[in-house]
Amino acid sequence: MRLTKTQIILLIAALAALFFIPFLGRVHLFDWDEINFAECSREMMKLDDYSRVYINFKPFWEKPPMFMWMQIAAMKTFGVTEFAARFPNAVCGIVTLIVVFLCGSKIYDKKFGVLWALAYGGSLFPNMYFKSGIIDPWFNLFTFLALFNFILYHWSRNGFNKEGLNKNPLRYVVWSGVFMGLAVLMKGQVSLMVFLLSLGVYLIYNRFKIYFNWWHAILFLILAVAVTCTWYGYETMKNGPWFIEEFLKYQYRLFTTHDADQKGFFGYHYIVLLIGCFPASLIAIPSFFKSKYSSRFDKDFKIWMLILFWVVTILFTIVQSRIIHYSSMAWFPLTFLAAYSIYKWDLKIMSYKKYVGVFIAVLGGIISLLLLAVPYLAMNIKKLAPYVEDKFAQGNMEADVHWNGLEGIVGTILVISIIVGIIQLRKNNFQKAAWVLFGGTAIMIFLASAIIVPKVERYSQGAAIDFFIQHEGENCYVNTLGYFSYAQLFYVKKEIPANPKSYDEQWLLTGNIDKPVYFVSKVDRIDNFKKYPELKELYRKNGFVFLKREILVK
Repeated sequence: MRLTKTQIILLIAALAALFFIPFLGRVHLFDWDEINFAECSREMMKLDDYSRVYINFKPFWEKPPMFMWMQIAAMKTFGVTEFAARFPNAVCGIVTLIVVFLCGSKIYDKKFGVLWALAYGGSLFPNMYFKSGIIDPWFNLFTFLALFNFILYHWSRNGFNKEGLNKNPLRYVVWSGVFMGLAVLMKGQVSLMVFLLSLGVYLIYNRFKIYFNWWHAILFLILAVAVTCTWYGYETMKNGPWFIEEFLKYQYRLFTTHDADQKGFFGYHYIVLLIGCFPASLIAIPSFFKSKYSSRFDKDFKIWMLILFWVVTILFTIVQSRIIHYSSMAWFPLTFLAAYSIYKWDLKIMSYKKYVGVFIAVLGGIISLLLLAVPYLAMNIKKLAPYVEDKFAQGNMEADVHWNGLEGIVGTILVISIIVGIIQLRKNNFQKAAWVLFGGTAIMIFLASAIIVPKVERYSQGAAIDFFIQHEGENCYVNTLGYFSYAQLFYVKKEIPANPKSYDEQWLLTGNIDKPVYFVSKVDRIDNFKKYPELKELYRKNGFVFLKREILVK
């Protein structure tokens, strides 16, 4: 029985909810980004100010507020918890898989739409980030929708013979402008940069033949600006231009310096995409080359996706700061190209390339071995600690975490899916291979988030988070010493400071404090603070050092 489009959408939504929503609150938020955004949302609620973003109860100009609005809605529903902080991206995961199914169905057919949704939901990082509390999944979705609607506008205006295409191009211009405005509200003007660069490259490919109406382009910009002005304009009218100016300065600095403390090497993002988008990244490789096209729109959309991929990866290679999710916009074209390969192989329009199976076996084998090794290494981690030179890492390895070896099921599932998937590829059962490879990867991530990630988190930050939680609601100051973190703000549930001196670390260390101060430092940095005799060490645990300074009695 063939399913209708509505039935497929409901099935995708149900499966996505099953894979993305469980275990959202099983592990603490990770420093920095997850805790940063969740704390911004908590403070906006605390201050009852939803137009300006704050961190540590000071204006925070690095991000627009739209994602925080989503988190606030979740926190008002579920409480100020890890689950609420990550829930918006679980919703984004459901919406994204439905969107790529609908886009794929519109361009080709339902089979292609399903393959694209399968490739996106069954690749490593695209799946994992829907369980996170960071901005990028929604930002990527809005940016992609802006570009997709502009492509449909181009087709509608320039006579592409596509069934189901609305003859009025204005409809697509309106939606493109609205989604672009939402993307800018989500993370900033980098979305417009990616969009315009993609349009510019296509113009060059089109031999500078103008494929859009200038009045339509102006309408697009007006709509995008109108949407962004719901915050940019309101904030400027309410508080003046200072906040917006600082936000724009930060965006410029992020593109031109190592402001995010992430330099990386030149090919950083290509390695990240190769590994992080497994197995889609390998299946997509043949589609980077020329192939037979079934129609004008088939060729054109593939060109757009190739342009988007290269624009994103080259742009963020040029950008000085290199962070894993900066190139995540490339997940859309990369998973499209993976679906494209399978679809064309199945229709015998493209011939299957045996090297794809070899690459899947090699890279998948490495990832599987690492997953299989995790429980074994973890059960013997204290024996390995003396061979590690980093003192903080040594301390992390002392964490008392119970491993029983059953965690190896995660790697085992991936091994089985790779073996069965490659066999299906060799038999030319390409759709079955896709279900096995992408489905197996999704199940692996689902189980890893439930049984491996919480245990790994205990090594990296568990002791510090526990300490912060213990002092929630206590009349005291809690601060980190020698390293930067947002964790103490969120997990202590810091109140609005009554004493402005509390922002001064030197005052907390030596001043006439009005309530006790707790500090958390690291074993490899604590020697820098031994010159403060009033600091009393409470204990050390898992690489962290916990200290207290009492109020001086005169």
